[in-house]
Amino acid sequence: MVNYIWFAMIVLGILSAILTGNGEMVNKAVFEGAKSGVTITFGLLSILIFWMGMMKVAEDSGLVNILAKFLSPLASRLFPTVPKDHPAFGYILTNMSANLFGLGNAATPLGIRAMQELQKLNPDPKTASPAMCTLLALNTSGVTLIPTTIIAIRMTYESANPVEIVGTTLLATMIATGGAILVDRWYQWRERRKGG
Repeated sequence: MVNYIWFAMIVLGILSAILTGNGEMVNKAVFEGAKSGVTITFGLLSILIFWMGMMKVAEDSGLVNILAKFLSPLASRLFPTVPKDHPAFGYILTNMSANLFGLGNAATPLGIRAMQELQKLNPDPKTASPAMCTLLALNTSGVTLIPTTIIAIRMTYESANPVEIVGTTLLATMIATGGAILVDRWYQWRERRKGG
């Protein structure tokens, strides 16, 4: 449905531009948008490749395992229904680690795998389990130590200090994550109360 809406908006925009005599502006905007898209993509690729490489080094050196052990007590409290020896727990920990480093693109496949594994533990496959809801809330709002994507975009547009947003991003994501956990816990408490 969303594809149809976007397609309709594009067609209506082009038709409107042609009918109002601004067809040349559409043509110019298309080429400038494509140029800007390529520029941003290369900027993002460079920073993502760097941080993915750093994550691989961290993984090979055992740093990811140390971080996972550090996050394990927190994850156990957030996901009490997920056994520590279940594959879902490992995917949840690596997803949280990737989000900490602002690697949303790397965190996404890990989050999908975690959801697939959580679905195996789900007693009602037609409804998301509490653990699945918690993972979604954490993945959407995750605390970010290094916002690599935003830094890459700021570097692409030649920001004087592309990393100056690290502190404010950390604060904003901590508040967002805290809020997401509180709302998640409130909904779980409400559901338990309804059931009990």
